Amino acid sequence: MPTDPAPVTPDAPSPIHAPLLTQQWLDLAFIHWAVEPGVVAPLLPAGTVPDRHDAMTYVGLVAFRMDRVGWLRLPGVPYLGTFPETNVRLYSVDAHGRRGVVFRSMDASRLIPVVMGRVGFRLPYLWSRMTVRAEGGTVTYTSSRRWPGPRGAYSRITVRTGERIEKPTELEHFLTARWGMHNAFFGRTAPPAYLPNVHPRWPLYRAELLTCDENLVAAAGLPAPDEPPVSVLYSPGVPVRLGRPARPAGIPTP
Repeated sequence: MPTDPAPVTPDAPSPIHAPLLTQQWLDLAFIHWAVEPGVVAPLLPAGTVPDRHDAMTYVGLVAFRMDRVGWLRLPGVPYLGTFPETNVRLYSVDAHGRRGVVFRSMDASRLIPVVMGRVGFRLPYLWSRMTVRAEGGTVTYTSSRRWPGPRGAYSRITVRTGERIEKPTELEHFLTARWGMHNAFFGRTAPPAYLPNVHPRWPLYRAELLTCDENLVAAAGLPAPDEPPVSVLYSPGVPVRLGRPARPAGIPTP
């Protein structure tokens, strides 16, 4: 691992003045399981290793609504740029100490953004039937995969939101305050790149997991969870700016 990873901070380390993309992430459910770093290390891009908190790393299942994706400084698109999404993600760090996420799957309900994400950004977007429904103090997220597969991979998640978290724990910051992603944007033979993001500090709430019937984690090449998650959080969301990919140099030492 890097000898001096960047600290985990609730605020973005630097601004993005000229964004590549703008969007909003709304009605998010963050569900996390602890795993041994060796389980996920083979699934990360070359040049990154699992990021750890108290010697463990984490698998995240994050369901939300993407809202009004826009290019550069153009207004966000209300229809094609607005859709439910559910991600399976891992936690990574590179030789520069930059902490990020690695997406193993990104189910979304709009076909055109899925194709653009796969072709233009080489991200693991998948086309699925999806809904997000809020009723009273609960939010239910459903998905059923259409293409490319495994066809029929599914999730049904219901959370009940609780009290606002005034002072998130170190682990809660570690799981949510991730200021970039690592991905092979430039092709499999090129070094992975780091795409930064910035947004206001997360408004986080305690949440109770009422339903979690899914096989997305296993479909993403990870062991299916056999224990309750160690963390369940809810956020009403934040506006987000994404910067341009920067190629990391060097490979961290395990």
